[in-house]
Amino acid sequence: MNCNYNFTPLEQLGDIETKAVLKATAKAHQALGELKGLALTMPNQYLLLATLSLQEAKESSEIENIITTQDDLYRSHYSSQQFISSSAKEVHKYAKALEKGFESITSTGLITNNTIIEIQQIIENNNAGFRTQGGTQLINQQNNKVIYTPPQTSQQINDLMRDLERFINNDELSDYDDLVKMALMHHQFESIHPFYDGNGRTGRILNILYLSKQNLLGTPILYLSRYLNQNKADYYHLLQAVRDDNDWQPWLLFMLKALEITSRDTLNTIKGLIALMQHHKQIIRQKLPKIYSHELINNLFIHPYTKVEFLINDLGIHRNTASKYLNQLVAIGVLSKHKLGKDNYYLNDGLYNLLSN
Repeated sequence: MNCNYNFTPLEQLGDIETKAVLKATAKAHQALGELKGLALTMPNQYLLLATLSLQEAKESSEIENIITTQDDLYRSHYSSQQFISSSAKEVHKYAKALEKGFESITSTGLITNNTIIEIQQIIENNNAGFRTQGGTQLINQQNNKVIYTPPQTSQQINDLMRDLERFINNDELSDYDDLVKMALMHHQFESIHPFYDGNGRTGRILNILYLSKQNLLGTPILYLSRYLNQNKADYYHLLQAVRDDNDWQPWLLFMLKALEITSRDTLNTIKGLIALMQHHKQIIRQKLPKIYSHELINNLFIHPYTKVEFLINDLGIHRNTASKYLNQLVAIGVLSKHKLGKDNYYLNDGLYNLLSN
């Protein structure tokens, strides 16, 4: 098995867009377009980002065997640095890195190496930057054999990352379809393996950011990692197959299918979210018209588990008022009340079940 990989500049790969690839590209574009269109009908885009980015973070982290439950995930809170478990903390750091990356491309229109380094810093909570020492190898955990040896010298890594940065941001370098470019970019990044840790998660964040950068998604709400996690063996096998055999078609078809399927899954989740919001609005307007507000609805859908402090911050109300609101919402069946230690949490059961499925 070839442990090293001869990096060809991505714009020089030639005619890799076979008939099968183009057909798969068209299907993925259609599904992505429907998702983007539906998401744009949501009045509060941050609401989608808050809930769906955590799902993406959870799935991507699971690929690296960082496992958390939905309970731990939603009872944890990044802003207040309160985490139920170390795994939940890792997932929240990933979601924060995705959010920061999105802020960066929104302001600059670019995905630079500085942005990539910042994303990895948030995920890993260190500032080691690109690798400077040799010795990194990808090992098969079952038999301890070396699967792949990425570039070893700092010079190689920096040169390859500079080329990748140019490929990502200069649309005139190649006329490959944007979705094909995303799959190429992801393969190249994982093959360069520029960091000591966090390459997989950083690379999967870059997938979503690239779709937003190219205006194929409004906000980075696609949880592509669910498909990659469900097909983890194929994902790793096809990554390596390109390095061994230079056969791009199976990898491209895999990634395009991942885009199509997860676009449709995310579309259905957002449809469920919209229907559930309407349902909650109607019940609260009918039964508790005095406490109804857009801010309240947003709070209940940004935090599947909410608590008194969140209402105080989001609605600008007194603690006693916040507590009264939450107990009234429990009384009409919109929320259920749960105790954890000294804290009371209020669960939006409908939203929790929707996201868990």
